[in-house]
Amino acid sequence: MAQVLIRQLDERVVEALRARARSRGLSLEQSLRELLMAAAHQHDDVRQRLAALRRETPPLGRHLAVDALIREAREQR
Repeated sequence: MAQVLIRQLDERVVEALRARARSRGLSLEQSLRELLMAAAHQHDDVRQRLAALRRETPPLGRHLAVDALIREAREQR
């Protein structure tokens, strides 16, 4: 397993992270590990959701009745 050292963190940030870990019944290390893993996977989740949306969304204009839209726009004038 890899290790990461983060320097020059504001003490308020560290204390907020400690409080978050305590409230969840975790050590600071475990809480940070979970936060980092979630952040790393979040990008993949978003990419997968976008790919699914692309598959589900019909291509723009494929079934678009342009003549009807022009007619409707003219009638609204």
